Amino acid sequence: MRKILFIFGQLTDGDVSWLATVGRRKRIAAGAVLIEEGVPVEILYIVLSGELTVTQGKLRRPIARLGAGEVVGEMSFIDARPPSATVSAVGEAVVYAVGKQRLQQELEANAPFAARFYKAVATFLSDRVRMALGADAGGELDGNVLDNLDRAGARFDALGKQLLDG
Repeated sequence: MRKILFIFGQLTDGDVSWLATVGRRKRIAAGAVLIEEGVPVEILYIVLSGELTVTQGKLRRPIARLGAGEVVGEMSFIDARPPSATVSAVGEAVVYAVGKQRLQQELEANAPFAARFYKAVATFLSDRVRMALGADAGGELDGNVLDNLDRAGARFDALGKQLLDG
């Protein structure tokens, strides 16, 4: 859930509304592969419900489990390299899929949105590295993120309700 809080905490209500109109809700069957390691991905996903597993290598060594509020495909979006892991549904899941091309067009056309979006991604990637290195032993969120936490959670809840009910 941390990723979406970072993103929605930086974005405006208008930004989130725009995201809600350009993507699509997608049901993922249990065991289905959403992202394959080494295979370019053209979609950025937000997990609305269910659980995904992240595995790596030919033996598909598990490295993470992701639930509602997680974002998938962001690393490949940022650096345009193929995914470094495979992401599969543990059970049935629902994701919100935003095409990379459409998102990129909006980022290029709307500089304020781009600044907010990239700041959000940089913030959660920084948080991920700090946690992996043990530099953030308490696991506490940055004060700037905490200021927007309630708003971010409300935005995600509203988006999820709109998309799951729609």
